[in-house]
Amino acid sequence: MTVLVFGGCGFVGLNVAEALLRRGRDVVLADRIPLPEAARRAFAAHPGALRVVEADITDADAVGRALRPGLDAVVLGAALTAGPAREAAEPDAILRVNLLAQVEVLRCAKAAGVRRVLNLSSAAAYGTAEAPGGELAEDGRAEPATLYAITKHASERVAARLGTLWGLDVLSVRLSAVFGPWERDTGARDTLSPQFQILLAAERGEAAVLPREGRRDWIYAPDAAAAVGLLLDAPAPRHGLYNVTAPAAWPVLAWGRALRGARPGFVCRLAVAGEAPTVSLHGDADRPNLDGTRMAEEFGWRAAHGMEASAARLGEWWRGHGRDLMEGA
Repeated sequence: MTVLVFGGCGFVGLNVAEALLRRGRDVVLADRIPLPEAARRAFAAHPGALRVVEADITDADAVGRALRPGLDAVVLGAALTAGPAREAAEPDAILRVNLLAQVEVLRCAKAAGVRRVLNLSSAAAYGTAEAPGGELAEDGRAEPATLYAITKHASERVAARLGTLWGLDVLSVRLSAVFGPWERDTGARDTLSPQFQILLAAERGEAAVLPREGRRDWIYAPDAAAAVGLLLDAPAPRHGLYNVTAPAAWPVLAWGRALRGARPGFVCRLAVAGEAPTVSLHGDADRPNLDGTRMAEEFGWRAAHGMEASAARLGEWWRGHGRDLMEGA
């Protein structure tokens, strides 16, 4: 199998690429940013073959050059995760990257005879929707409010409609709050994960100060990538949309304190009255968890890493690759 990943040199894209390469899949990464040298060295140890092409997903000619016959699957992973300031200043860029660019990708995928297209969406697509059953399910309401959320929700509907019209096998996955290896500031995400911010504070020898505990169904990036690989391989998925989430919610404050065990002297704590936090969380409140029943019942898939396991694994990964990644970012 050969898989083309748009946005492949970004955070989630690199995790998807590594998961596929480990399984012996050949991977083509298409991105406007270069592949980090730390990733190039790490990926060389895996059995799958890797190729990188420079391609801006909003450039139709570049998309056509990247998406040639011989590809089995395409992962749509390019996105601008915009905050309010960028929404106000660059709404056209957000719409082009997150939504409009997928039309040419799907058109070229059809022409190239691609077997499956997988659209990486986000839990943000649920927006401000309430969870009557306690968790947000794929067939429940979605009330996206930000441009990022609106474009992610719309990307699912547009991809599904064009898939029907053009005879394409299209899936969308709503990823919960992702953190883990290969995260860095590429300019595409206005708020990096709290876990990454905590790691950087520890690296600088500073305290990580949080505004609240930050309880959410955080998902370790290699787990999210494993789910993507499973869906790319699945012969006949029963649904067009899947939540990819963690088995349980936990507070990022506790995660930072678990990380502290491997870093003597590191402090991760809540801000006191009048103190400015140094770690930004995703929004002002914690959203409901995603319902992972669909992935569990159809495929037997559950995320492998909880709070303590992910803190240990990411701490270990950082010691081996983190500094090289930051120096070369």
